[in-house]
Amino acid sequence: MTITEKILARSSGKERLSPGDVIFSKVDRVMMHDVSGPGVIKVFSEWEKKGVKIDRIWDPDRVWVTEDHFVPAADRVSAENVIALSNFTKKFGIKKHFKYGLGQYGICHTLSHEEAMVLPGEVYVGGDSHTNTTGAMGAFAAGLGHTDIAYVLMNGQIWFKVPETMMFRIEGNMPDYLMAKDIILQIIGDIGTDGANYRTMQFAGDVVKRLTVEERLTLTNMTTEAGAKNGIIEPDETTYAYLRERTDAPYTPAHGDSDAEYSEVFTYEIEKIEPTVAKPFSPGNITVARELQGTELDKAYIGSCTGAKLEDLREAAKVLKGKHVKIRTEVLPAAQSIYMKALKEGLINIFVEAGAVVGPPTCGACCGAHMGVLGKGEVCVSTTNRNFPGRMGHVESQTYLASPMVVAASAITGKITDPRDVTN
Repeated sequence: MTITEKILARSSGKERLSPGDVIFSKVDRVMMHDVSGPGVIKVFSEWEKKGVKIDRIWDPDRVWVTEDHFVPAADRVSAENVIALSNFTKKFGIKKHFKYGLGQYGICHTLSHEEAMVLPGEVYVGGDSHTNTTGAMGAFAAGLGHTDIAYVLMNGQIWFKVPETMMFRIEGNMPDYLMAKDIILQIIGDIGTDGANYRTMQFAGDVVKRLTVEERLTLTNMTTEAGAKNGIIEPDETTYAYLRERTDAPYTPAHGDSDAEYSEVFTYEIEKIEPTVAKPFSPGNITVARELQGTELDKAYIGSCTGAKLEDLREAAKVLKGKHVKIRTEVLPAAQSIYMKALKEGLINIFVEAGAVVGPPTCGACCGAHMGVLGKGEVCVSTTNRNFPGRMGHVESQTYLASPMVVAASAITGKITDPRDVTN
């Protein structure tokens, strides 16, 4: 069995599973945020109107809540959603509530690993489509809708159809001008945005073994953009070392069998990949950065769960150090802890001295909500994960997706730029 099949077999009490099997799986961790949480609260309210008594949830200690999408509060509704979340967590005894402005907080798909909220071998569900991200920790991680999350909160389990697994092996020696974002954009460009519908995307190979945990998270994060049910990477010593810095909680990792069967196997030679950009209006609409070098920009954005982890900020800072941006440039670390580490390392100084605006952790600009939305006709290069019409603001704006290095290089020139062309 593959690692995904092993985890789901264990969580459903089965000795063996095959793709297509339908199971009821026990859940280890559940996440809600300030957009999905109010939706779950509404489901609870509807159930109560129909006579369902809800005075407790399955296990408050396995639930955690973040405030990340509309913080700082973008409007009255946003503020009221945060209040509703606070009342909900207080009512049901949920102690892991990462509140904006009160110490550690940040984007949910960053806190999941930064705070070791999800561990290898676990089944983790969240009220957000990019819950796939945390599969890089060797967990089965998948996003669910409001009603399904509400069901899990009541029962501690949910049904899944066991997905087929697609294997992506990345081999060779990673050039210093590439990042994981270039790899996953190339893959999505090849298989399409529906190429992994309800399948597992698993990553392995020499390059993946040498990637940091934070770079691995970029790969699994964007499996959502290929339609995958989950993305996953087998845990190894790199994973375990990362976790030792954050938790002493016990866990039981899973590993796939040597003779595991995959629906498809893709092999990439990393030296053949170049800095890659996804053009509007799809993550699958890719080309190499140098083919877009004349594309004029209004904004560069370094943020989100995809592109504002500490490793992302370090690589962007290497490009920006000693230079000055030509366009509006915003840098938003993905969690407060990352912001603090970036301060201590001098990265924030580099960004500010380059002329960038550094802001608080929030999903605001990524989802076109606040703190940096695009106006009509504006063009942005961004480290985020989606670029459909209106994703980052006006429906007639345009977003190009790229790695933090490409975005930083583009901020310097005001045009889409390969990082090799500003660092050499």
